[in-house]
Order: sequence, then structure tokens, then C-alpha cells
Amino acid sequence: MNIMDFNVKKLAADAGTFLSRAVQFTEEKLGQAEKTELDAHLENLLSKAECTKIWTEKIMKQTEVLLQPNPNARIEEFVYEKLDRKAPSRINNPELLGQYMIDAGTEFGPGTAYGNALIKCGETQKRIGTADRELIQTSALNFLTPLRNFIEGDYKTIAKERKLLQNKRLDLDAAKTRLKKAKAAETRASQLNSARLEGDNVMVNFSYMLNLLHVKWLKSEQELRITQSEFDRQAEITRLLLEGISSTHAHHLRCLNDFVEAQMTYYAQCYQYMLDLQKQLGSFPSSYHSNNNQTSVAPVPSASSNVVGSSALTSTSSLVITSPSNLTDLKECSGSRRARVLYDYDAANSAELSLLADEVITVFSVVGMDSDWLMGERGNQKGRVPITYLELLN
Repeated sequence: MNIMDFNVKKLAADAGTFLSRAVQFTEEKLGQAEKTELDAHLENLLSKAECTKIWTEKIMKQTEVLLQPNPNARIEEFVYEKLDRKAPSRINNPELLGQYMIDAGTEFGPGTAYGNALIKCGETQKRIGTADRELIQTSALNFLTPLRNFIEGDYKTIAKERKLLQNKRLDLDAAKTRLKKAKAAETRASQLNSARLEGDNVMVNFSYMLNLLHVKWLKSEQELRITQSEFDRQAEITRLLLEGISSTHAHHLRCLNDFVEAQMTYYAQCYQYMLDLQKQLGSFPSSYHSNNNQTSVAPVPSASSNVVGSSALTSTSSLVITSPSNLTDLKECSGSRRARVLYDYDAANSAELSLLADEVITVFSVVGMDSDWLMGERGNQKGRVPITYLELLN
């Protein structure tokens, strides 16, 4: 029975506190009550924390989209994560494309040009798929997990203490309002008591009312001191938590560096895989037997003028020229001739001239120059150009 009485009293006290806060909050919104403002430093910390939370959520969600573009897959991973179970392994897009290429190449025949190229491309796509899987795992561990821990851990604690601070502030302002009303009532009663009134009963009643109001005033004053102390203590707790946001930023910066390194590793691997694939395709002979046993010749420009390294290499062995006599004429001709550019070419150094496909330039030979190069001229620009990128014009 005592426990039940205690629960009822506690419930009534909580209901009274909630009602008092609701009244205070409503009067503040209507402009009928004063509001205790937080100090500028605490307001700045609260604003910084809210800003950090908003942008962290946006960065985290967009990173998840970047790493896993499939929304259904993201939802599935989220469900498994909430169930604390490991999501089933699924083949990613590069791996699936690679498998299709390998299967197609096997069916066309590894001995054919197209089949062999498909198999090599498929193997490279599979390696890219493996690198993509490693990027997702590393980024999730070193970047997404710390961001998620902040949102679901640290910031939830900050939000809880911030809400508690708001309640303590409402209690403080409500106590101030009650004290103000008690003082006003006591002052009014004192004025009435000092007036000349006839009859002993009337005087006794006024004296009793005055004493009652004075006791209520003292009680309101004591309540104000208690609520002020609780508010100050909660403000200090909230401030200490909010000052940890700077440490959070420093931690997220380290995580960001880890994410950038993971991306750098991934793209470097992909570049190396494609560079190796290009060399393999470029090493194919210029003429093979196709699937229908007919001879076919196709021009394959050697692509890479922007090779990462100490120098850029231009491969001419992978080019198949449809008119070899043109090249001989270009090299053996005296004076300058007009030539059309077959493929784009980026100059590897200042001694070379960059080219755009289909443009027409002036070319001429220079004594002592390597046989694979000519001197090209476009307006005031002049530099070496690879002979295999040109077609002589009549």
C-alpha cells in the first residue's frame, strides 16, 4: 500500500511538473512570460553540434550511395545490420560483367581474336570487382562506421542532455514566474492590511492571509534557488559534452584521410589493371582469323600518352595502318606536306606537339630525327609528332 501511495504521489508530482513546463512554454511562445537565454558560448556550441550532425548524416548517406548504388542492396544490408546478422555475399557489377565476357569468349573460342580479347577483358573486370569489394569493406570500416557511431552514440547523448537542459530552463523560468506572482500578491496584501478596517475578525483574517502569502513567497524563493542550481549544473554538463565536438572533428578528419587513401589505392589498382589489359590487347598481331575464318584488319590506336610515371610512352606497335605507302612518302618526301591527324595525341613533353583527330597540319622531316617521328607545324606551334598518327594528303 505504501509503494502504491508513493507511485501515485510521484505520478502526481511528475504530472504537475509537466503541466508547469507546458504552461511556461506556451506563455513564452505567446510572449506572456520571460525566457532565460543561454550564454553565447553555449549557444555557439549547440549550433556547431547541430551543424555537425546534419552534415555528417548527409556525407554518410551519400558515401553509402557511392559505394553501393543499388538502393535495394542498401536496404537489405541495413536490415541485416539491424538484425545483427551478416549479409549474404553477392556478385558485384564488374564481376558479373567479367563473368559474361569470359563465358562469351569461351563460346566464341579462345583461339579467335575476339574470343581471346573477351576472356582477357573479363579477367580484368573480375580483378576490378575484387578491388571494388575491398574499397567498400575498407571504407565501411574506417570511414562510415565512425560517422555512424557519432550519429547513433555521441550525438544521441548530446541531444538527451540538451533536452534535459531545456526542461531545467523551463523549470527555472516557471519558478521565477511563481516567485514574481507571490511577491506581487504579498505586496498587495500588505497594502490592504495597512488600511484602516473596522472589526477584529477582519483584521485577523488579513493578518492570516499576509502570513500565508509570506510563507508562499519564502517557499517560491527556495524553489528558485534549487531550480537555478539544477539549471547551472545541467548547463555545465551540456557544455562539457559539446566541447567534445572539436575532438570529433579531429577524429573524422583522420577517418577522411583513410577514406581518401582507400580510394587512391582502388583507382591506382584499376588504372594498373586497365594498363596491363591495354598492353595485352596491343600485343595482338595486326591480322587474325576471325570467327568466320575471313581476314580482317582493324585500326587500333595506341592510347596512352598520360601514363603515370617518370615519362610518357607512346606505343606504335599496336597501330595498324591502312595505307603503309603514305608513311613512306611522308618520311621520304622533301619539303613540307599537309597531313590529316588520325587519332588524338597528347604531347609527352615540350618538344612534342599535341594533336586532335581530323585536324590538318603541316609536316616535314628533319635530318637525324628518329624514323617514327616527323616535325609538325600548326600555326605558330611546332613540335615532334608520331608518324603513325598521320595520313598524307594529296
